[in-house]
This record gives sequence, C-alpha cells and structure tokens, in this order.
Amino acid sequence: MGNQVLLRGCRCIEVDVWDGEPNMSETKNEEERHRFTDHLPESISSRISRYRNVSQGQAAASKDDAEVLPTPRRSPSTSLRAEPRVLHGHTMTKEVSFRDVCLAIRQTAFVASDLPVIVSLEVHTSPEQQEIMVEIMEETWKGMLVEKAASACRQLPSPAELRGKILVKVKHVEPRLAQNSSGPVIRRVRSSSSTSDSEDLDAKESGRPQKKSKIVESLGALGVYTRSYHFKSLTGSEAVLPTHVYSLSEKKLMEVHQSHALALFSHNRNFLMRAFPSGMRVSSSNLDPAPFWRIGVQMVALNWQKCDEGMMLNEGMFAGADGWVLKPKAYRGHGYGQGALSDEFQGETVGHLTLDLFVEILAAQDVPLPREYNRPDGFHPYVKVELHVEKPAERSGGRIEGDRQSKDGEYKMKTKASKGIEPDFRGEEINFVGIKGVFEELSFLRVKIQDEKIGKDDLAAWACIRLDRLQEGYRFIHLIDAKGIDSVGVLLVNIKKRLY
Repeated sequence: MGNQVLLRGCRCIEVDVWDGEPNMSETKNEEERHRFTDHLPESISSRISRYRNVSQGQAAASKDDAEVLPTPRRSPSTSLRAEPRVLHGHTMTKEVSFRDVCLAIRQTAFVASDLPVIVSLEVHTSPEQQEIMVEIMEETWKGMLVEKAASACRQLPSPAELRGKILVKVKHVEPRLAQNSSGPVIRRVRSSSSTSDSEDLDAKESGRPQKKSKIVESLGALGVYTRSYHFKSLTGSEAVLPTHVYSLSEKKLMEVHQSHALALFSHNRNFLMRAFPSGMRVSSSNLDPAPFWRIGVQMVALNWQKCDEGMMLNEGMFAGADGWVLKPKAYRGHGYGQGALSDEFQGETVGHLTLDLFVEILAAQDVPLPREYNRPDGFHPYVKVELHVEKPAERSGGRIEGDRQSKDGEYKMKTKASKGIEPDFRGEEINFVGIKGVFEELSFLRVKIQDEKIGKDDLAAWACIRLDRLQEGYRFIHLIDAKGIDSVGVLLVNIKKRLY
C-alpha cells in the first residue's frame, strides 16, 4: 500500500516497525542438529552441547530485570538473522519485511514528484533490531538520506533544497557522552509501550541510571530535520528548536487548541506539527483534516485505503501540488524559528471574507458506476454539492462541534435525479449566498454524484476543489470514482463567485 500512495503523490508515510521472527531455515537447522545429537553417545552429545552454549553465550539478567546488550555487529549475510517487520500492531494485518518496505519506498518515492518524502517511524523493536533497521536504511536509501549537518541547524531548508531526499522522522536521542570502553553498551528495560508515546530508562557508559529514550543513538541520528519530541507544552526548551516535530492525537490537539489557541497557532507558524487519528477509530475512519490545517498543522495522518470525506478534502488541498503546498502568507512565521513568535490569534491575522457562490449544473459524461454496478440501466444519478468552510470556534479557540469527524459540509444542496452515465441535469442551480468567515485557500467545494435509491445512496464519483482554485465560467470538473481512482468522467458546470 505504501508504494501506491507514494505514486499518488503522498509525501509523508508512517511505517510501524516490530521485531522480526527468527529465520525459519535457521530454526529448522537447529531442530535437525538436536535430532542428530539425540542419537549420539552421551559423552559426545554433552561435549557438543557445552560447545554450543559457549559459542552462543549466556546473557545474565541484572537485579533490576534489565539486560545489558552490546551493540550488534553488522552481519555480511542477512539470511541467518531475524530482520524487522512492518505491520499494524495488535491487528490481523499481513506483515511485510522492513527491508522490502524500504526497497518499495526507494523505487516509488520520487516517481510522482522529486520533492522530499518524510518517513515517520513508529519503532517497537529491540535495540538489536534498531541497529539492523539503520543498516537496512543506509544500504537501501544510499544517496537519498539527508546528511547530518556539520553544525546546529538554525533554519530548516526548503523542500526545493531537499529534492530527491528521504527525511526520517524518529524520536530524538541526545548524543552519548565520551565512551571509556571499546564500545557502547545499551541497557534495555523490558517494556511493551511504543517509543512515540512514552519515555524509557537507559544508562550511559558510566552505569549511572538516567532517563533516556528507548531509541538507540544510531537510529536517532537519522532524524536530521524531523526529530520527534514527546509533547509536554508549547513553552518547553525543545519547542523553539527548528528541527523538532510534535505529534499529537486529534483529541489532544483539540484540547491544546481550546486551552492555548494563541500559542498553538504561533508555534505552527514557525515549526512542524503532526496530527494523527484517535485510537478509538476502530473502523480506521479518517478525521476531518481541514480544522487541523486551519490551526497550522502541516501533517495530518490519513488512511488512504478509505475513500471518504477526509481523503476527498486531502485531494482538494494537494491536487497538482506534488504533495507540498506553500502555506498562506498569514500562516507563515518569521524566519522559521529565527524571529519572535507571533502574538496574533488566527482570526486576527487571517483575512476572512463573505462568499456568494452560484453553481449551475448542466450535464455529465462517462460517469463511473458505483461499486458492484454492472449495468447503467438502473443508475439514477444526482449531484450533491457541499461547501466546507471554517467555523467561528476554529478562529477563537472554542470547542469545534462534531469532534473533527469527517462528515458532510455545513452547507449542502443537491439536484434532482437524472438517468444513465451521461445524465442531463438541465441547468439546475445550486446557490450559497452570504457565507461568512471564508478563507479561500483553506475552504473547499466538494461535489459528489450518487445513485438515488431506497436506503443509502451509493457513491459513483466525486471531486473536491479548493475555493481559491475554483475559476468562474463554464468548466469541466474531472471526476474520481468511488475507489479514489481518476476516471474519464466529467461534469459540466457554470460557476459564478463573489467575495467581499
């Protein structure tokens, strides 16, 4: 799935990495060796057993139930070791090897666009497996990884300066103090929690216990311009580092918006932030990304396998933009962290207008049929038009009604039903008049063609257009089918728009 979304223009993907299972051929060989030694004389089999124990080594557990592990040696062969795997944890999803995922990213990352790709790592692996992850990424993405800056980063480079580069987003690890021994030692504490959600205990070479990340230093070092930090507040010391990235759940972000709207908007004018769906979305539904974009969040995690309202709005935002969109001027900071943060509310700095929009629906051609439809005879399409605009609470830090659920726009109208895949809608008009608080670059017109029937009306095709891109006059709107794939279908409309 990851390679498909990259080919469709996605520029930020999440990779959920877990420990790999032991190599099956190695396990089989071990079983055969045991079966063979069972038939040997006791004197010989006991000698072989002692040799095997010495060669493999025995790890001694410490008093605090932690294991002290040396940094894994790089192996010239990958056939005799377990490699990390990628899957959606604690679900029935099919696993894929981390190496295969990295290869797929290399092959597809820069086909649709040469602008940079951010790979957000969710790391659930042991220190040894993390070292293997680093080895795989450095081998597979050779020449694509961002090189570590020679000095502290004072300003993030632009996407244009990072063309053809992969940015690894991973939890930041402070560099270790000078080592006194021949090699670093990692103290691992058994835990089942994710690295993105909790802190862990570690120790430096001196053996003095210190609060430290579970991420090993070599993996953390790959996060050059996209270093993930655990969110504590918007006033912490790391909150002014140009390279920091906060990842917050939709619920947490809305809580911060209600309590610290000014600080949140100011932060997001200068630094990166990522929003991800609540764990309560058991059906993997998408959140509504628009409210998060309007408070300055740059990355909103979506499930690209769901062709729902969230993905449609995402298409409207990024269509034709190669996956990166320049923020509106009012949403940009002063030098990306070099200057003072803004002290203006979103509603004070963004110019909101009143909108009159008139849409004349004329006809459509080659409308794709809904899923599982084989014949157009019983197809009775109508056009539903929705306007997605900002709510007053988004500007002032109030509670946003609807809990960010992806749903119909607040303003919606539909035509009468026609017939067939080339319907005539006879110039029926849909008008939205006197819509206040509109900011064109973050407002959307969503058009859906659905089949009228008893019960739930099936989706046949759709389009979503950002209002600043919606041109007046007679226009063909190109349609996308219910699976999210471009179709040859078009809808002919006549647009009149007035902002004041």
